Amino acid sequence: MVSRKRRVLVVVAVAELLAMSLWFSATAAAPELAAEWGLTDTETAWLTIAVQLGFVVGALLSSVFTLSDAVLPRYLFAGSAIAGAIFTAAIAGFVSTGPPAIALRFLTGVALAGVYPPGMKILAGWFEGGRGFAIGVLVGALTVGSALPHLLRAVGGVGQPTVVLFGAAGLASVGGILVLFVEPGPHQAPAAPFDPSALGRILRDPPTMLANGGYFGHMWELYAVWTWIPAYLTASFAANGTGASAELASLVAFGTIAVGGGGAVVAGYGADRVGRTSVTSVSMAVSGFACLGAGFVFGQSLWILVPFVLVWGFAIVADSAQFSAAVSEVAEGSYVGTALTLQTAIGFLLTTISIQLVPVLVDLVGWRWAFAPLAVGPAVGIASMLRLRRSDAASRLAGGRG
Repeated sequence: MVSRKRRVLVVVAVAELLAMSLWFSATAAAPELAAEWGLTDTETAWLTIAVQLGFVVGALLSSVFTLSDAVLPRYLFAGSAIAGAIFTAAIAGFVSTGPPAIALRFLTGVALAGVYPPGMKILAGWFEGGRGFAIGVLVGALTVGSALPHLLRAVGGVGQPTVVLFGAAGLASVGGILVLFVEPGPHQAPAAPFDPSALGRILRDPPTMLANGGYFGHMWELYAVWTWIPAYLTASFAANGTGASAELASLVAFGTIAVGGGGAVVAGYGADRVGRTSVTSVSMAVSGFACLGAGFVFGQSLWILVPFVLVWGFAIVADSAQFSAAVSEVAEGSYVGTALTLQTAIGFLLTTISIQLVPVLVDLVGWRWAFAPLAVGPAVGIASMLRLRRSDAASRLAGGRG
């Protein structure tokens, strides 16, 4: 059984890593697409925001119709990953203006709503003990996958946006096929009937919503930083006069995001042993202070800036899996998939606001302090998780560790 669990974990993690390369594919290629298509700054930002909104719509539809619990998760995952790959390849092959690209990015986001939550449900069905570690590995894979387009750009995609877009589409297709080889686990709840009232019960459950409160604070910061860290790095390199190349900026951006994969795994291992509320609170404290610290290291040498953003990248997503693990432990068992999907839907809706907020702040205060207001999110998240820690439901978290 142990070897089967490990094999499932590896396969699902690799499938997630490959599928999530779709998320920032157009973001990584945005400088080239903007130049070729004559996009405005607003249209360029919408190449990312559209994915966030599409994910929210897809996740909400999935929640309302309880798709994550009514459809076998491996089939939902596979079909969604391949659909997202088709939408992304269509941008590379057939699109030459902003509006259709933005529409296809929206549909890509809708498709990705059928990838991440089902992946969590698959692992929850295999891991009862060590669930925090397992979902941590999954989020680690998601993190590295989200960073992959920046690596594709760094190693050959500068000036070649189709390399990034077709590359991500191909990787996602492989991920969709891989997950079909995963069997349902012994702890996976059977397919549940369509029940519209399940959504209301989730929203009225205090422990579930406290875990969600931590997640929402975390998400306020996460995707805004992931989206704009390449631009922040480029501006910082220009300010310190190093004349660093676009390839170097993409490579450091890849490292900043990808290093979070290790953070998610380490935090998952630790949360199963010392408690989810403790690990999430520490992680949010580090990343929240980094939002403020970004202003002090802006324009400094690479020897200061690069280690700083790598520590930030490690901490900023380390806690992400633990909010999902917490919901899987306190929510109604038959509708865990729906609870997880709802959590991600609201969290990603918040990201559409914070992503748009950053360029507004850049216009007001410049890149040096543009990330500072994002620290509000981790502060709210910490308060929510500490309140959950004091509740009776803490006994159901991480085997009673809180």
